[in-house]
Amino acid sequence: MKWSLRFFLVLSGLLGCLASDGVWAAYAIALNGTPKYPAGFQHFDYVNPQAPQGGELRTSSIGSFEKLNPFILKGAAAEGLQLLVFETLAVPSWDESDTVYGLLAKEIDVARDGLSVTFRLNRAARFSNGDPVLAEDVKYSFDQLMSKHAAPLYRRYWSDVKQMVVLDPYTVRADFRRKNHELKLIICQLPVFSHKWGDGKPFDKVILDAPLASGPYIVESYDLGKRITYKRNPAYWGNNHPTRRGMFNFERITYRYYRDTLARMEGLKAGEIDFIQENSSKNWARSHQGKRWEQGELIKKLFPHENGAGWQGFSMNLRRPLFQDKRVRKALWLAMDFEWMNRQLFFNQYKRSPSYFSNTEMAASGRPDARELKVLDELKARFGSRLPAEVFDEISPPPTTEPPHSLRDNLRQARELLAQAGWTYRDGALRNAKGEPFRMEMMLHERFEERVTAAYARNLEKLGIQLDYRVYDPALAQRKEENFDYDMVWGMMGGSQSPGNELFDYFGSASRDQPGSNNVMGIADPVVDELISRIVQAENRADLVTLVRVLDRVLRLGYYMVPHFHSNSHRVSYRRTLVQPEVLPRFYSIEEWAVKTWWMKPEAQGAGR
Repeated sequence: MKWSLRFFLVLSGLLGCLASDGVWAAYAIALNGTPKYPAGFQHFDYVNPQAPQGGELRTSSIGSFEKLNPFILKGAAAEGLQLLVFETLAVPSWDESDTVYGLLAKEIDVARDGLSVTFRLNRAARFSNGDPVLAEDVKYSFDQLMSKHAAPLYRRYWSDVKQMVVLDPYTVRADFRRKNHELKLIICQLPVFSHKWGDGKPFDKVILDAPLASGPYIVESYDLGKRITYKRNPAYWGNNHPTRRGMFNFERITYRYYRDTLARMEGLKAGEIDFIQENSSKNWARSHQGKRWEQGELIKKLFPHENGAGWQGFSMNLRRPLFQDKRVRKALWLAMDFEWMNRQLFFNQYKRSPSYFSNTEMAASGRPDARELKVLDELKARFGSRLPAEVFDEISPPPTTEPPHSLRDNLRQARELLAQAGWTYRDGALRNAKGEPFRMEMMLHERFEERVTAAYARNLEKLGIQLDYRVYDPALAQRKEENFDYDMVWGMMGGSQSPGNELFDYFGSASRDQPGSNNVMGIADPVVDELISRIVQAENRADLVTLVRVLDRVLRLGYYMVPHFHSNSHRVSYRRTLVQPEVLPRFYSIEEWAVKTWWMKPEAQGAGR
């Protein structure tokens, strides 16, 4: 499972006290304005600071796991490690779009020239063995993550961090190779672990060594590939930290592994697990019902959110010759009938995702405004014909079959585009000039993806295109995806209120041929690279929004994927013994919110279930 990296941070000189070196020592950092919570705040609004502690939360994951080190490339890491065991220099607030608060770092000082940031560590922070979290551990963590022994995404993500310098036992400075508006902020995402973890072994050989980190839980036991249980560290240093108060209320948290979502659903009904987030509308409508729900043992509930939808879609691998022609890609884009799918498969529970940044103000729409036109003119002057001329026009939404439109009309347009690209129907199939049939495969990760893909395959069949699809074993699917060994795949990126450095990993040329990157579509476009570089250096929110909208236009006109759909609610069934805080966050992952802030009714904590 790929870890999507994203906290959001920017310097604000009004947030803290003046440090001795003449810069502002910030307890919290906000992208716009000031943080919601003042210095000395007691807890976040979306927690219950009086929540009782105890009991066990039993949740789940799909597939298997092979390691307890989530930072190396080879193998699948156990679920929950980064959430429960490892902590970072700062943590986000879920009711503000772009604010973080210091955790391991008590103070954050950004140099006036923007070329370094200094962290003063919280002297109370301790690793699970009782050792203090020191500057040498921060440097060690950074050096290991940037080495060849770690997964390459960290080297891409912090490529402009020159070095970590230990100034004293509790002070460490990150030096940058160049000014990068976002980089000096997202370095606060650095996960910190002890230099003693692994007893001096090369980092890529630290596989099943119990992590030595500062989080609220430690690994208690595991059955490799089947189950892992975390126990709350009784000596956890952060119990009364304002960003932790009211959180991590379960004494134990167990992740049980299932081969697929159907088996996991049966596990919920059998009482093996306590919580399921449902991603399938069909399962939500048909499977989350029955005796256990009728008797109140299980509760079915929608939790609304304001998360950006990000993007998800049938992603074409441009590394394959089949997808080199944009007319072919646009034809495949035209062949999906979302309205039919929503009625027949999804019980009208979804909205079509028009953008790579759906459900945010950064989604492009209509014609470019004056600010966007200024950026486009600059790009045109620099890149000429590499910038598509239609980017200056009104951006087209995804094709629709709502009257007066129809699937027949969309497929007719697709057939014309395919003919222009040299593909014509003869001898029972769509063929190129060499007589080769248009045939491809969709790699699937879950069974629920089959019915959506099957509906799309039927439409392609009307064009003479054969789309094969199959659900791969999770370990094999991960290896194939890491090595870009597929024609098409369900690609996705989590939503963000402030996209930045992660865009290099998803769309940047440097990540195209980097094994393990998230550039599933194989995009390598200098225009895209330029826009991402400008996005991460945007000095204010208005510039950021403008640049991301332009990037959205350029990406959408590349027709790299067939966009899917999204929902504005989390769908969950959970055991009645679980309780949530009264206040919902605005921007949150439902599983992370449940693990961090829910609790068990006191009367159920010692009872058998």
